[in-house]
Amino acid sequence: MSKIMIADDEQKIRKLVCDFLKNVGYETLEAEDGDEAFALFQKHEDDIDLVILDIMMPGLNGWEVCKEIRALSDVPVIMLTARSEEFDELLGYESGADDYVTKPFSPTILVKKVEALLRRTKSAAYLGGEKDLTFNHEAHEVRLNGQEIELTLKEYNILKKLLENPGRVYSREQLLDSIWGYDYVGDIRTVDSHIARLRTKLGDWGNRRLKTVYGIGYKLEEE
Repeated sequence: MSKIMIADDEQKIRKLVCDFLKNVGYETLEAEDGDEAFALFQKHEDDIDLVILDIMMPGLNGWEVCKEIRALSDVPVIMLTARSEEFDELLGYESGADDYVTKPFSPTILVKKVEALLRRTKSAAYLGGEKDLTFNHEAHEVRLNGQEIELTLKEYNILKKLLENPGRVYSREQLLDSIWGYDYVGDIRTVDSHIARLRTKLGDWGNRRLKTVYGIGYKLEEE
């Protein structure tokens, strides 16, 4: 179960966000100012999977907390603020934030952003844990033994799809609809040829992890 830290000096906002996150299965930690937020992060660094920071807080502001966290960790950070000027957004990103939400906001949309960031982080870590293979969603880049692997957009998107749910079996139809679109009218076996090319390009890793589930489709094998 992922653990999310929420730092905001408005108790009502903290409760709202925590309630929505708990409703979908996340654990939460709360801080009411920047100093408490950074101290809490230092204490629970190994357990926190994502941080939501208000910008305008007593003590350290959100930008400063984000910079301090970035010196210790690559944990995903979402900035939460009532200010919407472009300059503020730029400061948020420059401090190392991954996303930016302006108040008033939809708690449901915030939860979706949390889920998307955690999926991306999980996928990157899943491959990043391999000594010979790294996967960078931001740069759309896959490297094997330090060398970039040239993937087509379709190959990249298939790999990304499988990485988002390791162990889940996707049928050819599901991959075709997701990657090529519902209006695709070509041969369904194009999925097979793309998987085959992925295995070839990814060598031993591809042969070990990109598995065919006969009669159904494909999955990324968990190790």
